[in-house]
Amino acid sequence: MHATPLKLGFIGLGIMGAPMCSHLIAAGHQLFINTRGKVPAHIAESTATQCTSVRGVAERADIVFVMVPDTPDVEKVLFAPDGLAAGLKGSSGKIVVDMSSISPVATKDFAKRITALGAQYLDAPVSGGEVGAKNATLSIMVGGPEASFERVLPLFETLGKNITLVGGNGDGQTAKVANQIIVALNIEAVAEALLFASRAGADPARVRQALLGGFASSKILEVHAERMIKRTFDPGFRIALHQKDLNLALASARQLGVSLPNTAQTQELFNSCVAHGGAGWDHSGLVRALEIQANFEIGQKPPN
Repeated sequence: MHATPLKLGFIGLGIMGAPMCSHLIAAGHQLFINTRGKVPAHIAESTATQCTSVRGVAERADIVFVMVPDTPDVEKVLFAPDGLAAGLKGSSGKIVVDMSSISPVATKDFAKRITALGAQYLDAPVSGGEVGAKNATLSIMVGGPEASFERVLPLFETLGKNITLVGGNGDGQTAKVANQIIVALNIEAVAEALLFASRAGADPARVRQALLGGFASSKILEVHAERMIKRTFDPGFRIALHQKDLNLALASARQLGVSLPNTAQTQELFNSCVAHGGAGWDHSGLVRALEIQANFEIGQKPPN
């Protein structure tokens, strides 16, 4: 039980949002919720109050968390006729915390518009996936005013372990885009390495075990390489969402005049997966695009 229970809102109870909301409920806070799909049974049966509109959440809660898929989804949550902005009018001191992964440029605009209503705004995207959300071990990258960050920090600590105020509004989203570049390129590197090893006749599981003890070790090698070997591509983190994040990276890079050649190449592999029906695969399924090109799968016995 948190020392001072708070009135909190939570918008978006998907793969990530549902366990995050559950942690806040378990900490003793009063939750006001709204989601596009069905409310998960364990939350519906909890102390949380279901609101018929996003506006209703904003009117009842002092701090509102948003966890939805993409930039247009956040914009709709915030500024639709019955959205958060409508419920924030005439109030002061409330905080909107967007934990979605969206455009840094759009985030800066959203923050200005919410701040103009008298509320405060934090962008706080996360890394760690479904496992991190369930285990409350997410890394949280925050952009916004320091005073707002300090006020929300105890709640962030209920959701994650590595919590960093990166800078002003938009900087949290910039850090998340950078994170997604690194993760995508690491997945691609692991996929290439295991495909190479398997095609050369080595046991990919034993190659993975050997590499885990050396300089090539990484969380991707630990978790995603196992998925590639065992052929378990259920999300996890869907390829369609990582594809969206790399679109943000490449679009922002064009605006900044920066070249991201390996990010672009990895995005093409995600595009190939989607073209083969893999939008819903876990992003470790990127290996399938390489396997299609090679006409060979990890774990397959090499031809003589």
